[in-house]
Amino acid sequence: MGECCPCSWLSELLDRCFDKRRDVEPAVKNEYSGASEQSKPEREDKERDVLTPNDAGDGDVYTALWGFEARAEEELSFQPGDRFRIVKRSGDWWTANKVDRYGNVLATGIVPFNYLEQGGEVVDAQPWFFGKMNRFESLSHLMSAENNDGAFLIRISESDNVRHVLSVKVKNRVKHFKVYQTESGFYVEQSWSFSTLLNLIEHYQTHRLASVDRLGKPCIRREPQPQDLSHTTVDEWELPKEDFTLEEQLGSGYFADVHRGKWKNRINVAIKILKTNASLNQREFHMEVQVLKRLRHRHLISLFAICTSSSPYYIITELMEKGNLLDFLRSIEGGTLDMMSLIDMSAQVADGMAYLEAHNSIHRDLAARNVLVGEGYICKVADFGLARVIKEPIYVSEEKKIPYKWTAPEAITHGRFSHKSDVWSFGILLYETITYGGVPYPGFNSSEVVHQITHYGYRMPPPPKCPRLIYDIMLSCWSEVPDDRPKFQELKSDLENINRYTELD
Repeated sequence: MGECCPCSWLSELLDRCFDKRRDVEPAVKNEYSGASEQSKPEREDKERDVLTPNDAGDGDVYTALWGFEARAEEELSFQPGDRFRIVKRSGDWWTANKVDRYGNVLATGIVPFNYLEQGGEVVDAQPWFFGKMNRFESLSHLMSAENNDGAFLIRISESDNVRHVLSVKVKNRVKHFKVYQTESGFYVEQSWSFSTLLNLIEHYQTHRLASVDRLGKPCIRREPQPQDLSHTTVDEWELPKEDFTLEEQLGSGYFADVHRGKWKNRINVAIKILKTNASLNQREFHMEVQVLKRLRHRHLISLFAICTSSSPYYIITELMEKGNLLDFLRSIEGGTLDMMSLIDMSAQVADGMAYLEAHNSIHRDLAARNVLVGEGYICKVADFGLARVIKEPIYVSEEKKIPYKWTAPEAITHGRFSHKSDVWSFGILLYETITYGGVPYPGFNSSEVVHQITHYGYRMPPPPKCPRLIYDIMLSCWSEVPDDRPKFQELKSDLENINRYTELD
């Protein structure tokens, strides 16, 4: 089985299967690999703009991976396995013809693009092949409760020269193996080479691979969520309160209470109820919301809408089931995570912040309490952008509320908030994560922290069991000169590359 076939027709087939990518798949995933990419929003409508039927895929058939219930009159409901031909693409919602097996049009309407997958290639049809995907997305799929030990997937790396990566769930963490491709075939271990990826997978389903006893079942795909409540709300940010139903309270803070809720009794959302509107600049608030609603990234909370026709004001966002990162790290479940899982979660935060940095959006209140955790331990930055218009007026009037332990010295002494002050705060968040929700500067109160940092250049020592590489990253975030601090893209790369792939014995 390990021998390769020299037949020219097979080589040609392999080239077609593994080198030809989906022609119509919009290339919107931005890994910030170059300066020119940094100016492109991940959700960039130009990348999935209106196309003619020919441009939309020359009649290629797409298959629904999950069922979807229409949320507006023009949308189509469909079941897993339903077939579609794309009429035009516009942002995250495409117009499509639902067709039968003979190509006859059954219905036409608007569908969420991320529920569909283009068919055609041999490998694409395999349940374990997930296409182009970064390590964070593979983590969120594999770590779901539905997947047992040994669950696996093959993905195409977004940020490597290595095309294929085998990702496997092992003892509540995910290990990644490079799959090398040569003229003679594919291999993970040099002693075993296979003519196809399918042969490689079949081999390791019955043979050991490093610390993996054997591959189990293909990873169960996590159902995606549309990035808006409906296609009708994409450009709407003010919605009536009557559309929303409040359910149990999830949390309470100085600025707002957070509730689980539903939109039109169907879609789960998080509803943040502001406790005071008196200090809020209405015009600035609405302008900020217009900007923030268009920021879309896998590691940022999606802002759906606001309700400001009457007090109290509502801010509507996507719901993250595991709550904020601080409380999660202090929970029983969070306490079971190993160091690599904690580093992965920190890298996800850096990834979201790199996107904000590239789009000139400053957070101003980055901390574990303002990061939310979902299924598969996916982390998303919350409260970005709104800190300036919601929190700062309170900070000015009530100085004791300022989060000094997370705030950069230049922001405390001169009010200079920037991407670099966010980087300082990220260093504190990294400390919180590595210590499973520990309080920064233990033994110091807020005024003592400010005095020690500004007068004596004090920096926290490394926490117990903290890898030296991680502590070095913390120290770089706490450089006295803001320009000496790294960019978030550099932090993301540094964290992501720590033990990126499992080394073979």
